[in-house]
Amino acid sequence: MKILAIGDFHGKFPVKLQRLIKSKEIDLIVSVGDYCPFSYRNLWFKHCYGKDVELWEVVGKKKMRTLVLKDLAAGEKVLKSLNGLGVPVISVVGNLDNANLNDQYAEGKWNRKNGWGWYEQDFFSKMIKKYKNILRFDYSYALVENLVFIGGFGHTSPGQVRSPAYKKYKKKLDNLFKRFRKENKEKKIIFVAHNMPNKTKFDKFKVKGKIEHYGSIMVRRIINKYKPILFLGGHFHENPGKEKVGETLVVNPGAAVDGKCAIIDYDEGKGKVKSVKFVK
Repeated sequence: MKILAIGDFHGKFPVKLQRLIKSKEIDLIVSVGDYCPFSYRNLWFKHCYGKDVELWEVVGKKKMRTLVLKDLAAGEKVLKSLNGLGVPVISVVGNLDNANLNDQYAEGKWNRKNGWGWYEQDFFSKMIKKYKNILRFDYSYALVENLVFIGGFGHTSPGQVRSPAYKKYKKKLDNLFKRFRKENKEKKIIFVAHNMPNKTKFDKFKVKGKIEHYGSIMVRRIINKYKPILFLGGHFHENPGKEKVGETLVVNPGAAVDGKCAIIDYDEGKGKVKSVKFVK
């Protein structure tokens, strides 16, 4: 099976990648999410980073609505293009996709008393359901021929491992891997999440001159415990590549917005990855 791993579109799907998919006889596209661009990134970091305030409280609801709808339109344009390629697509959600998926913080952390219902709604779930050729499978699974794809998320940082949300979603992944125990032994499970596993070469980030690891602890623990044959993630644009974590081959295809992806040739009969080709 020829799998194209892709993600981190941020509102753009380069034509060269669309042409590549059509020319390489890809069997399956696996997306790690982040369809929307976060065009108001600078505003958010200026007014909200590390503070208990929402951006709409600073710029006003009217401007915030305009910013969000603009990002959603850009993200949906990518989904529409993916849907029209004629290749099956399976996808997990990215942290910029307005899905309100919270798998690492205490439940209710963001449900502030002075919240705004419109802004807090789950836009992504409604949007992706329009596209019948794209199957969303975070904290669920997708069966493609003889392979089982199990999806996660991992948010944007290591995670609060004692929080109810972390425990809830960790249990979901445990149950999925136990359900497909036989397939995992046969090297037929591919694990997919938006964030990379913690403490790898992929998740290094410099903060105030010090290197920190911002990958997901949950993703790392699942890989350590169940040892799937392959893991696909993203989020960290700076560090595309592959690395063995125990028995699992971990792949970050790079950001589609930068014209990057990865083509993985997987031998279903032998249960092994034959090759990984990075497109730059």
